[in-house]
Amino acid sequence: MHTVVVRVWLPDRPGALGQVASRIGAVRGDVLGIDILESGGGRVIDELVVALPDEGVVDLMVQEVHAIDGVSVEHVRPTVDEHADGAQLGLALAAELAETPAGQRAAAFVAAVERLTEAAWVLLVADDTVVATAGTAPAADYVAALSAGKRHVGEHPASDQFWSDLPRSDMWVAAGRPDRPVHDRERCRLDLFARIADVLLSAHA
Repeated sequence: MHTVVVRVWLPDRPGALGQVASRIGAVRGDVLGIDILESGGGRVIDELVVALPDEGVVDLMVQEVHAIDGVSVEHVRPTVDEHADGAQLGLALAAELAETPAGQRAAAFVAAVERLTEAAWVLLVADDTVVATAGTAPAADYVAALSAGKRHVGEHPASDQFWSDLPRSDMWVAAGRPDRPVHDRERCRLDLFARIADVLLSAHA
């Protein structure tokens, strides 16, 4: 069994998701989970956890889904652990962070954000000082300026970037994922995780 996460764009119309599930079933795939990442403008972006008989049918599955009128596949990736569902992974990471000794929580939080967002880099900053990083992160002042500019005009930071504030700890965290766009549900998921982490990080500050 080969399990993958499939991100699809589909029309916001009755039966569209059922058509996708039917095409996946045609290649002996089984939809194990659905997460709605974003909707609006007549379009929905869904993330499906799909079990396939083997890796060799992934391309065939993509072709089948693409054949549906108005549907496109943004991204397919294999699952990396048992928590394929984003909400379940967030809870598991929050539990792990709570069980981490206080002095190690900043590094553990950054590692958790890297897993939760599947980012190429993560940056945790307090008072213009970098507390912890993962991957090859850009300069903190550059990331802060980019986010501040976007927020000033009422937009999210760059479409490939996450950002969350941790006000109790006087910190902020940013993450970048250049291989695919970041959607509303994913930003919300990080914001909620950051709220939990903020309490834990500030408890023994």
